[in-house]
Amino acid sequence: MAVLIVGASVAGVRAAQALRSAGSTAEITVLGEEPHHPYDKPPLSKEMLLPGGDGAAVPLLSEEDVAHLGLDVRLNVRATGLDPWNRTVRTADGGQTDYDELIIATGAAARTLPGTEGIGGVYTIRTAQDAIALRGELEGGRRAVVIGAGFIGAEFASAASAHGVDVTIVEQQEQPLASVLGAEVGREIAALHTANGVALLTGVAVAGVEADERVRGVRLADGRLLAADVVVVGIGAVPGTAWLAGSGLSTENGVLCDERLRAVGVDHVHAVGDVARWPHPFYGTGMRIEHWTNANEHAAVVAADLTGGPMPRPTLPYVWSDQYGRRIQIVGRPAAGTPVLVKPGPAPLAVYTDPGGVLVGAVVVDDPRALMKLRKAVLARLPLAELDLAGMAGVRTSTAAG
Repeated sequence: MAVLIVGASVAGVRAAQALRSAGSTAEITVLGEEPHHPYDKPPLSKEMLLPGGDGAAVPLLSEEDVAHLGLDVRLNVRATGLDPWNRTVRTADGGQTDYDELIIATGAAARTLPGTEGIGGVYTIRTAQDAIALRGELEGGRRAVVIGAGFIGAEFASAASAHGVDVTIVEQQEQPLASVLGAEVGREIAALHTANGVALLTGVAVAGVEADERVRGVRLADGRLLAADVVVVGIGAVPGTAWLAGSGLSTENGVLCDERLRAVGVDHVHAVGDVARWPHPFYGTGMRIEHWTNANEHAAVVAADLTGGPMPRPTLPYVWSDQYGRRIQIVGRPAAGTPVLVKPGPAPLAVYTDPGGVLVGAVVVDDPRALMKLRKAVLARLPLAELDLAGMAGVRTSTAAG
């Protein structure tokens, strides 16, 4: 059997590893669009930008690993089309690769700000090349404007401020991450930025950038101009499905899959990672989850399906963010519930409940013991009334209409 994995992403590499761990002896070919050897994604906006490091990408596989796993890894090869009836993937070099089973792992691309294409000093953070180029811009005394106060923008702001860069974050919502974590938790995150010398402008939209050959400022919708030597755009991502046009796959907001990550509408095709939209075991609706841990879970599911092994136990969504020396950890799906702020302040903790009072998610800062306790509670669908908050209760408890 020949397995073709399109995308040398975390999900793609983990899928190859999971197949081998499950005993597969298939020929496995991995097509990677970038020239870089497969690398890990979380460090792009974390370790790769911080002072003191070498700024190098963190490899997912060594050359020895590739040989041991028996993988055919082909770099700098971009997929341009899929013919699922003849089981063929076309590539930008005019070639094609046949398969018996296809795993789509093309991830997602960063959203760009319209009108900024080709302007020097404007960046997104999605690839190793993005992080390498951006690190070279971080010099004390320079001015950076970050568009979007999500995790990517916040992590860049943290790293840039550590280099002595003057950082301003512009966020359209009234509080950072309010649509995901609620307004009260958003205020706690906002306080973390300001406590570390980063300016935060909320409730304001960006009209565009002003530039000569390089960016020189960001124009806000209210007319203000923020001077900038560097601009980082962190406004979300778009699933990498453009190359699948005409394939018969349903690709609205990702490749639509069933509970085994089989692509709906065609045979012998799976999708994994950021590009896959599937019925999550805990939330029941077609979801696309852009989390590192989700990529690992997907790999195990696909490997089990292709080898006939037992399906792995479902895991909760989990994501973390390192900012200003603090670790913010989120488990479950806070956006599906209403937040209850248990412990505000320097290390806030919040839990989220559905209309029936059942836990659906939690956020903790610098508290791994609380995270473990809450992970088990969310996994067990524990009612809030039965949650033992001993050791976690703080100054006050209040509901927040997120």
